[in-house]
Amino acid sequence: MEATGVTYRCLKCGANVSAEQLTITPEIKCPSCGFRVLKKNRPPVVKRVKPD
Repeated sequence: MEATGVTYRCLKCGANVSAEQLTITPEIKCPSCGFRVLKKNRPPVVKRVKPD
């Protein structure tokens, strides 16, 4: 699998989890605490769209 750089943050313990780490286990959950709610981290770059 290609590294995409997508990371998720656990809402319970705050651990950062990469997408590659999530594919190792059959369930989607935090490897640190086992919580099942993860939020996708946004990149720091703001994309701007030019109006027509």
